Amino acid sequence: MHIPDGYLSPSTCAALYAAAAPFWMIALRKMKRVLHTRAIPLLSLAAAFSFVIMMFNLPLPGATTGHAVGVGIATIVLGPWGSMLAISTALVIQAVFFGDGGITTIGANCFNMAIVGSLVAYTVYRIIAGSAALDSRRRVVAAAMAGYAAINVSAFFAALEFGIQPALYRDTTGAPLYAPYPLHIAIPAMMIGHLTIAGLAELIVSAGVVSYLQRAEPELLRMTAGGAAKDIAEERTSGSTRPLWIALSLLMIATPLGILAAGTAWGEWSATDFANPSVRRQIAAASSNSTPPVNAPSGISALSQIWIAPMPAYASPFLKSQSLGYILSAMMGAGLILLATLLLARIFGK
Repeated sequence: MHIPDGYLSPSTCAALYAAAAPFWMIALRKMKRVLHTRAIPLLSLAAAFSFVIMMFNLPLPGATTGHAVGVGIATIVLGPWGSMLAISTALVIQAVFFGDGGITTIGANCFNMAIVGSLVAYTVYRIIAGSAALDSRRRVVAAAMAGYAAINVSAFFAALEFGIQPALYRDTTGAPLYAPYPLHIAIPAMMIGHLTIAGLAELIVSAGVVSYLQRAEPELLRMTAGGAAKDIAEERTSGSTRPLWIALSLLMIATPLGILAAGTAWGEWSATDFANPSVRRQIAAASSNSTPPVNAPSGISALSQIWIAPMPAYASPFLKSQSLGYILSAMMGAGLILLATLLLARIFGK
């Protein structure tokens, strides 16, 4: 779901940056009063969790891959505005340092996953959870549905953005300039895998973390609890996030499992992939058996090299082991996210 450089026209990218900017400004304003409090480690934790969970690639139909986003649990713990900041921070770090998603498409990826995803997750969670007790199983169900709905609506927005490109932007010969597949191919190709595997992963992650927090740190569920009664004794406080950071560290060590899934996410092919016969067959199989262009669209060829990340594809340039490089990338990403949230707190906090 990370749209790379070159798949969206510059005007589409500009429009989505413009669409995301008001939400970022409101989120910073809403969160300003808590950016000097213990919300900082929570914001860092949610962003780092999202970063790491997106490294666990899952095999999807058509020999493609996908992943959970973590937007459901981020929204439930931080609220929609905090989640927008957390997921956006993770996406920016991924694009700039690891080449996961483009630089020109940061606005699009943040709009789809961080903004739309957070708003959908919050709406679904509040509707289903209602005023149920914090330790109610209804909240676990609400979290599951919130995560599932959020990732699928985000994927649908990405599919729309992919699919409108060939209708709007073609060269003088009629060949697509950017993303090559129209809506009737882009929407099924994106949605089948997300409605099944990736959506199920987000559902399990959201429900599982909420179930754990109900037992271990129920206070972390209060921000989006609405009219929930003070039904849990407050002898426990949410003052320590250490157990959650430990769990995240263990998750980082397990990230090489994300390498096992073969293939590339739909719509994330490199410019050279269009000239590779085996990859071309995979692209066609994942795109309703529609043959891809003989050469990469000119927009993809021109913009795909606009930024070369220091550790593209989470691969370390000085480690021969792909697994160790993946773990190092996870640790570096979490560290960069912590620095970024501290910087946000220093600039925008009281």
